[in-house]
Amino acid sequence: MIVVTGATGNVGQPLVRALVDAGEDVTAVSRRGAAEVGARFHRADLVEPETLKPALDGAEALFLLISSDFMAKGNIHDLMAVVRDAGVQRVVLLSSQGVGTQRHPSDLEDAVKQSGLQWTMLRPGNFNSNTFQWADMVRTQRVVEAPFADVALPAVDPVDIGEVAARVLREPGHEGGIYTLTGPEAISPRQQAAAIGDVVGEPVRFVEQSRMDARARMLQYMPEPVVEITLGILGAPSAAEQRVSPDVERLLGRPPRTYADWAARNVVAFK
Repeated sequence: MIVVTGATGNVGQPLVRALVDAGEDVTAVSRRGAAEVGARFHRADLVEPETLKPALDGAEALFLLISSDFMAKGNIHDLMAVVRDAGVQRVVLLSSQGVGTQRHPSDLEDAVKQSGLQWTMLRPGNFNSNTFQWADMVRTQRVVEAPFADVALPAVDPVDIGEVAARVLREPGHEGGIYTLTGPEAISPRQQAAAIGDVVGEPVRFVEQSRMDARARMLQYMPEPVVEITLGILGAPSAAEQRVSPDVERLLGRPPRTYADWAARNVVAFK
């Protein structure tokens, strides 16, 4: 049995779907919502690790997605102790490319590696789904406001992340693997806005924000240290952060999905 935390999110939903379609026995875990058809659902908050314990009964593998709320309030060592004591053998952690580029601390990865369990790290970069934050202004004004208009990053489709996770969870041979997950090409915010315009059938005007204005908006929903790191990546990415990784294609046997494909599948959000 495979347990998926964060099961109702942008990565968790396609992951659960892929596992169910492959005939796996899946328990979907989230603080709210409901699971995909074909999976059992368990409500738990990882900040309180004991709430996860019933879902782990009989589990062989765990997909671990840590929320920003957990980062503020939770204890990863307590959580891993519960996972280990339940008899889980393998953990696949949704980490971040920023760990590899030393933008983000390695605390979560370190705790998983030190747990004594078999582990695999998935390190995605920028998510295509981050542009859902533009949905309201596109719907109402046909405009996108964002900083660093022409700085391009190889943003990744969350569905690709979910399908990679499903492959890694189901197959042997990924123990100790660290995979960097990106899209097929670097794309800038201005180009993303144009791609949204193409799928909604009307031009979407791009307005470049100053770094200060972007920071003020981001502080409304992100902690200040995370805002500074994010702005650093978006505005002055390293060569490694702009590089397209071969890992999605190697694991899935096909190229990563493009941003245009993501926009087409999610066009209803922008119409």
